[in-house]
Amino acid sequence: MPARPAAGGGRWVDVDPARLPRWLAGFADRHGESSSAVDGAVVRLVGADGSIAELHSPPGAPPPAGLDELVAAAQQSRRLGLLVARQAAVAVGVAEGDRLVSSKVDSSYVQGRTAAGGWSQHRFARRRENQAKAAAGVAADIVARLLLPEARRLDAVVTGGDRRAVDAVLSDPRLAPVAALRAERFLDLPEPRLAVLQQAVVAARAVRVRIRDAQPAGS
Repeated sequence: MPARPAAGGGRWVDVDPARLPRWLAGFADRHGESSSAVDGAVVRLVGADGSIAELHSPPGAPPPAGLDELVAAAQQSRRLGLLVARQAAVAVGVAEGDRLVSSKVDSSYVQGRTAAGGWSQHRFARRRENQAKAAAGVAADIVARLLLPEARRLDAVVTGGDRRAVDAVLSDPRLAPVAALRAERFLDLPEPRLAVLQQAVVAARAVRVRIRDAQPAGS
């Protein structure tokens, strides 16, 4: 995946676990021999030229004791729950390693925005809110069918799409065991579809790396 700007500086890249050793070798070639330190689920590499790479363990992996442990854990197969939601659509699945082993995609009608004002606007807003609540309820039912029975077997639940829509789905009291497994990582994904859910499997397994290039002397 292409690099993305990181808030506060640097850029993010997602590295597939199978490519991680080669990526690390390339970092060493470009920036010289690195020192490393561990901070929770993050391994921080500092190249000889001052460039920094912060490697974040993928969801469900245990906190690493060092770089070798992070690489080994990233390459292990984990069972993940996936929930991608937007206001009018949801995609839910279970992944075993890089395989999507079960899934369900659904969409609901939620009225678009209107420029009308006055009481018409208020009626529209209430109607739209009710439609959104109904869509969240349908999505919660799907999560209850697919992920709730799996909760004890899942290493983590990875979410994506629209954060407010995901929060609305997981606020259902039935889903407390699923919500408790929710990973910190949130995936920036488009309208939920099966192809998007398959993208989520790849993104959820990736090692996220924040790169800060060395600053030129005198800058």
